[in-house]
Amino acid sequence: MQQAVTQLELPGVPLFARGKVRETFDLGDRLLMVATDRISAYDSILPTGVPAKGIILTQFARFWFGQLQDMVQHHLITTELDGLPEHIIRYRHLLRDRTMIVRKANRIDIECVARGYISGSAWAEYSEHGTVCGQRLPNGLRESDRLPEPIFTPATKAADGHHDENISVERMAEIIGDEQTEKLRDLTLRIYRFAEDFARQHGIIIADTKLEFGMINGQLALIDEVLTPDSSRFWDAELYEPGASQPSFDKQIVRDWLTSAGWDREPPAPRLPQDVALRTARRYYEVFQRLTGESLDIDLTA
Repeated sequence: MQQAVTQLELPGVPLFARGKVRETFDLGDRLLMVATDRISAYDSILPTGVPAKGIILTQFARFWFGQLQDMVQHHLITTELDGLPEHIIRYRHLLRDRTMIVRKANRIDIECVARGYISGSAWAEYSEHGTVCGQRLPNGLRESDRLPEPIFTPATKAADGHHDENISVERMAEIIGDEQTEKLRDLTLRIYRFAEDFARQHGIIIADTKLEFGMINGQLALIDEVLTPDSSRFWDAELYEPGASQPSFDKQIVRDWLTSAGWDREPPAPRLPQDVALRTARRYYEVFQRLTGESLDIDLTA
């Protein structure tokens, strides 16, 4: 069985940033982004990792960056480790398949969210106000309904691991300007429409997705991860039935177990049973295989 990698240190390599999932190291003019197998829920990182999750996320991002390269500049240089210094290469057994070498970018601190279906926080707001991020939507929508047209719903990036805060497009323009807002909105929706159409052909619905952008050499660039189960809501098209929440290819298994275990959502989070971690990993891997047609050298047997 694949062992989960939840902590990763590279002695002698400066740490650039530590996130809920990724460790990012400074290589001078480049960054080394390593996706661990950590998983978070309700703003807490769980003590148990999900085996191979970081590998699946990295290979998902590699795949989508390749699909989108004619549409948008991105920060990915390579997922190969060849050419790295010896003091990094000696950790190849930990870094293999879960590492991206990327260009440095000046991050734009706005989460760019495209929604083609009404679910999650969007459904909660619509149920109460008939709006999503202040945008008026048609009356009578059911939970998980497909929207007449995809909508752009930005959010501010939260500090200290807390939830991002949904904002209006007008508020986004106040923060970064009208021109940049229009560019990001149009590009986000173009990427979403392309990916949603691609996924539909493989029996998957992308209900919504969250993208991040930065500036590289004065040009907009897609950064961080892209269209993974950690940043997108994937549904099985054959099982889709609007009017209720849909089974997702993400960490819903973990959330359901935490709820059934009676956790009050206050740190520290409890350890996951091995079968819950493995079932979550298999859900991530299933949607990866269905969308990409690729297989990975991972072992998710008990």
